[in-house]
Order: sequence, then C-alpha cells, then structure tokens
Amino acid sequence: MAYCCRDCGHAEDGESPEERRCPECRSPRLISHRELKSLSIAHLDCDAFYATIEKRDRPELANRPVIVGGGERGVVSAACYVARLYGVRSAMPMFKALAACPDAVVIRPNMAKYSAVGAEVRRAMLEATPLVEPLSIDEAFLDLSGTEAVHGGSPARTCCLLVRRIERDLGITVSVGLSYNKFLAKFASDLEKPRGFMVIGRAEARQVLAGQPASAIWGVGRALQGRLLADGIRTIADLTRLDEARLIARYGSIGKRLWRFAHGEDDRTVDPDQPAKSISAETTFNRDLSDRERLERSLWPLCERVAERLKRKNLAGNTVTLKLKTADFRLLTRSHRLGEPTQLADTIFRSAAPLLADEIDGTAYRLIGVGVSHLVAEDLADPPDLFDAQALQRQKVEAAIDDVRAKLGRTAITKGRGLKSERP
Repeated sequence: MAYCCRDCGHAEDGESPEERRCPECRSPRLISHRELKSLSIAHLDCDAFYATIEKRDRPELANRPVIVGGGERGVVSAACYVARLYGVRSAMPMFKALAACPDAVVIRPNMAKYSAVGAEVRRAMLEATPLVEPLSIDEAFLDLSGTEAVHGGSPARTCCLLVRRIERDLGITVSVGLSYNKFLAKFASDLEKPRGFMVIGRAEARQVLAGQPASAIWGVGRALQGRLLADGIRTIADLTRLDEARLIARYGSIGKRLWRFAHGEDDRTVDPDQPAKSISAETTFNRDLSDRERLERSLWPLCERVAERLKRKNLAGNTVTLKLKTADFRLLTRSHRLGEPTQLADTIFRSAAPLLADEIDGTAYRLIGVGVSHLVAEDLADPPDLFDAQALQRQKVEAAIDDVRAKLGRTAITKGRGLKSERP
C-alpha cells in the first residue's frame, strides 16, 4: 500500500494515517492504493473547461449556474456543475437548457481565450512527460513511465503536483484517472468529477467495470448500444460472459475491442504524434433555411475555414462530409470519397454542394457543416487532373487569395459565392 497527498505531494509507503490527514500539510485529500507506485498511464481532463474559465475571470459568478454557448438558436458548449444540477448538458439545444435553468448566466464562447489556456495546460503536461497525447483542447493522455527519477517520485505524485500547479497558476480544476492502460485511465477520470483523482489497478479492474453499462466502453455509440440491448447485453459484465470469437462474429471488428475492454485490456500506447482524424466547421442559423442558394452561400465560408485549417496543419483529406441538422434536431450526414486528397476550399465545396442539393426537398435546416477526413500529408494533395482543364487555374486562384489574406487579413478578399452568407 502507498499513499500520496493531493495538495502537497507528500508520499509514503504503507497505510495512510489513521486520521486520514497528510502528516505534512494536514490536508484530508489523500489517495491510497496498493498499486499506486506502479501505475503510470494517466488521463487528465479539465472540469467544465469553458465555464470554469469564465467563472475564474468573473468571480461574482462563482455560485451561479453558467452556460457557455450560442444564442437562442445555438447549443450548449459547456455548463458549469451548478447548471448541471438542473439537467443542463453539453450539446443540448440552448432553448432546452434555458427552460431547465432559466436563471443561468449565458456567455458567448471565447475560443481565443480558451485556446490560450489550453495551450498553457498542455505546456504544463509536457513538463511532466514528453509522452502527451491530446484528445481535445482540455484533455490528454500522459504516459509517465520512467519519470520517477526526473521528478523524484511516482507517477501518482507527479500527477498530484501537476494538477496543483494548474489550479494555482491557471485558476482551473482538473480531474485525473490513473491506471495501467488508456481505456481504464479515461474511464477512471470520468468516475469522480470535479477535482477527482480515481485510481484503477489490475486487481480490481474487472470488478469496477462489471456493473457499468456497456455504453461506458469507448466507441459504443447509440446505434451499437441499441444492438447490444437488443441482444440482451446491458452491462460490461454481460460482455465478459461471451467469448471473443462470438463477439467478433456478431459485431465485426469492434467485437474484439468490446471483449478486450470489458476484460480491462487495452494495448494502445500513448502517442504524442497522433494525427487529427478529421477537420470540420459548422454554423447554426438565426432562422431555419430551406432555400438551396442561401444554404450554399453559408456552405462556402465553411469550406474555406476547413481548407485554411488543412493548410495550416500541412494536411489534405480524401473524404468530404456534409452535416445538416433539421429544425427538429434530426442530424443528417452525407459523404463523398474523392479521387485524390485535397486541401482546396473549391474542391471541398464542389464535393459538398451536390450532397446538399440532394437534400433540398423543402426541409428546413438549422445547422450546416462540412468536414474532411481520411487525412494524409499535404504533399499528396491536389495532383494535376488531366480531365479537368480548369483545375490548375482554380488552384492558382485559391493560392493567390491565400497570399492576399496572409498579408492583409482574412476579410481582404472574398469570392462571389461567399457574399451575403448567412450568419450564425
């Protein structure tokens, strides 16, 4: 058995003190576990990130329900834990959130501010270990194997000190999951929030997982969850009663993941160089739109935004996906596989526009988005097309527009199809 103080980092072998207080700083926030010194895979997740930053910057909101999101037509980007007590959740339509919590303070997202704080969090993580695999702006996996000599203590102690530093220097809180693989580390961090520190060792992993719903396994979405329920599989324990071959036969390749995760097994490594899987952009309209021309005008700037991000990251994509959300919040996605990878806004638009045309049937849409996936290095992007004489000219025009914007700003030049686009 070993224990560690989450407030000062004091760590010792043996049982934690009888009074359950740190002998150094007298804090009651101790973590103890028989495998504490041998576990090195951590998942760190900032608590209600956007909302916590807003409360940090406006102390008068400390005890108020805060929702970060768009206007009446938008969705919730983040909700503080006070607002969550009223049932407010991320991605909930704003009108539903305000109906559930009418006294909430609503704040428009400030992505520049959140990105800056996220970058500071990332820098702090990288000082703990170079093996940091970001999952989003506010969460990441860390592999702390071999860092004991560098930091003078176990990975658990390093996590405690890292979280304390983030709270002290950045004014936000973080929850930690610590285990022996990525799946269990992330699973652990979700169990105890906010300001949680959950440890799952090898000895108790299957017992901890057993009573959890099968949907707690990473990759189990609504469709797969429905199939599992139809087959009588409700909990992770139900999965462990089936052999791997049967799960693979029934559910395909994901059946192997179901079996391995259900048994607490995950051989994925923490990969600091893991590339993005897709790049996308979307906008929510002030009023529902059903007119093709107006929808296309809104689609074009999104294609430009995606192309800009692809170029900035030196990437290109093979698949273009159109996203539409109806007035009754039904989500539609339509995809087109390109002959060659692209990073051009014009090519993305030319692929997405026909997908949009196929959905113009009088249905009113409240949101439109476009994304590019199956990403590759930019040196494979947009090779010469012998069957499209204008392709090279369009590529040159877009390069010229990029040059002007780089010198004079993004609004310095606009293509005709981008004029009078609908605003979110």
